[in-house]
Amino acid sequence: MLEKNFKFPRENIITIYNEEATRDKILSIFCTFKNRTEENDRFFFFYAGHGYTETGHRGEIGFLVPHEGNVEDLSTLVRWSILTQNAELLPAKHVLYIMDACYGGLAITRNLRPGSLRFLNDMIQRFSRQVLTAGKADEVVSDSGGPIANHSVFTGHLIQALESKAYSSDGILTANGVMAYVYEKVSKDYISNQTPHYGFLEGDGDFIFDGPNILNNQTVVEIEKDVLYEIPAISTDNNITDNRNIVDIVKEYLSEKKYSIKLHDLITEKLREAHSLFSGDNFDYNNRETKKEIFVERIKYYESIINDIKQLTSCLSYWGTTESIALVTKIFSRITDHLLPLGGVTLWLDLRWYPSLLTFYSAGISAIAANKYDYLYSIMYNNIISTKPINGKNPYVLALYYEINDSISAFKLIPGYEKNFVPMSEYLYKTLQSSLDDHFYLGKDYDNYFDYFEIFFALVFADILYKEDDYFFAHVGRFTWKYKRSFGGNNNLQNMISEAEKQKNNWEPLKYGFFNGSYDRFKIVSDKYISWISSFAWH
Repeated sequence: MLEKNFKFPRENIITIYNEEATRDKILSIFCTFKNRTEENDRFFFFYAGHGYTETGHRGEIGFLVPHEGNVEDLSTLVRWSILTQNAELLPAKHVLYIMDACYGGLAITRNLRPGSLRFLNDMIQRFSRQVLTAGKADEVVSDSGGPIANHSVFTGHLIQALESKAYSSDGILTANGVMAYVYEKVSKDYISNQTPHYGFLEGDGDFIFDGPNILNNQTVVEIEKDVLYEIPAISTDNNITDNRNIVDIVKEYLSEKKYSIKLHDLITEKLREAHSLFSGDNFDYNNRETKKEIFVERIKYYESIINDIKQLTSCLSYWGTTESIALVTKIFSRITDHLLPLGGVTLWLDLRWYPSLLTFYSAGISAIAANKYDYLYSIMYNNIISTKPINGKNPYVLALYYEINDSISAFKLIPGYEKNFVPMSEYLYKTLQSSLDDHFYLGKDYDNYFDYFEIFFALVFADILYKEDDYFFAHVGRFTWKYKRSFGGNNNLQNMISEAEKQKNNWEPLKYGFFNGSYDRFKIVSDKYISWISSFAWH
């Protein structure tokens, strides 16, 4: 890949394997690059093998175990600090170490945060020494089971990152982009029990694998045009969220007004992280194969990216104050910013809206559980840009329905949902249950809260669109199927209608603006909905 994809001359690539990889030979070959590299060169060092860590009085000391190495005799090992210190001998501007081994004792800093930067001229000309390792000192890294046969979890994801998946939308591939992708994938791989370690040993430039005008005959200094580049999101030691569960952090920030700025910054950071990963998903949207594996892979990928935002938004909707509604509105406005019009297969394009749908459900259910109809109203009626079948800003509940509706039946591709009448609704029900119950202890009431949210989804959508004598249609979900099965008897749709009928205009949701604050309007829409679904031929 170095030679074919990134134009490293073959004569500059040295490989040593197995019994050749002795301590002396590793150090000797490394030092030869003192006279083989020049000021504007890139130097790449990859190691796959065993790592070993000892604790000294100043902290951990990491070692590589060469072929003849014996951990009982540290003099036979390669101390990592020797390799990193020897980088001082190299005139090369950018040095990147990638180690498929556990980490120990590297003094790493992380001074790049997610965001935008005028990039190419700046990053290419600035000095850097960067490192990415497969795991930390107290972790055993997997030797197999990765996404590519005959490779470790770490190297499998690394290869995929270098092949295509870590490229930015501008066609740039950087060390930071690779780190962001590999960190995310390895940390969350179900085979893996390891967390990659990464950062800067020195400097603050960035190793560029590929990019516009980088690999042709033009020299770096001739590149005059800067590129505005989105810095990939990678977790940092000094970031806002530290090492605590994000739910605990949000609860702390909501407990006192003095944390309001921190809460805003946390939301902004998480939105930037998600936006960076969404923008770099590199899925083939023209793939006409609707295989189960492809669909499930994309669903799981989107769920992993949106997880923090989903939890954060749910906590705000459950515990937040009136002042926090603006933050929820901001989240739902920003998580769709990356959804620019693209060409491709409708299913894959529509599925880009799934993270928004998942967050929408999670936040809405949480708001209903906390009896916060002001939050529910702001979630459903917040205007966002939509593209089909109507362009421009539209209420969230309307835009989301149109964007995702064509993909609802595709959820039957998920194993276990093949025979469901409402597969998307059933999948969301099961996917959200454990996390919401963990956060709020909803117990058996979860079923009711989920149904109530979907009923609001359906009736609010219908209310926005319905005009007298117009064709009626709306969202359907688990509650629709349950209503049909109960023949209009004991079910949550009928329960909501009965509750509203008893209280009329004093019904709580009407006080916050639902159905224009009018029970009569609610009655018209709900009657129409029941009449509409009564014609369904579900058995």
